[in-house]
Amino acid sequence: MSPTPGTPQRRGRRPGAPDTRATILEAARASFAGRGFAGTTVRGVAAAAGVDAALVHHYFGTKDALFLAAMELPVDPRRVIAPAVAGGIDGAGERLLHAFLSLWDDPEISPVLVGIVRSALQPGGERLLTQGIVPVLLLPVGEALGIDHPEVRMPLVISQVAGLILTRYLVGLEPIASMPAEAVVATYAPVLQHFFTADLP
Repeated sequence: MSPTPGTPQRRGRRPGAPDTRATILEAARASFAGRGFAGTTVRGVAAAAGVDAALVHHYFGTKDALFLAAMELPVDPRRVIAPAVAGGIDGAGERLLHAFLSLWDDPEISPVLVGIVRSALQPGGERLLTQGIVPVLLLPVGEALGIDHPEVRMPLVISQVAGLILTRYLVGLEPIASMPAEAVVATYAPVLQHFFTADLP
């Protein structure tokens, strides 16, 4: 049956459908895993999913938001971090650790985060950190705080936080694993604050 005159014809791109969002996320995960964050484009994800790039933007907005959705986080960490950043550089280490622990000590969220970290520890998984989490979540924190050389300072912060994640949540090293949140903040916050504000070598 020929199309009705004047009716636009579809050109192979799938319109929105109940499973379209899942198809886009599947394509995004494959691209982020194989190409890293920098090598992934919205157009490339759209092509792999068989949809128009505008539909990807419709569902997810930006590439940053697509990346976070692809990680299947139960909460957007940017919303948790935002109040800590809004307070400025003074006391930022303490506020950020409180925000960090509010996620990692949540029994519903922590297993998801542990799974992401374990994936990052697999061969090739380092791209998840260096090309995904760092540019999407962490460098913007340094920029929002107004620190100098965030590209240097934030990896220093990450090194400390990564050690905390490994010992407290993956390995279960005592006494860190069972340390109350307030004790963790009191112990680690001065170190993070030092990385934020101390003179660089």
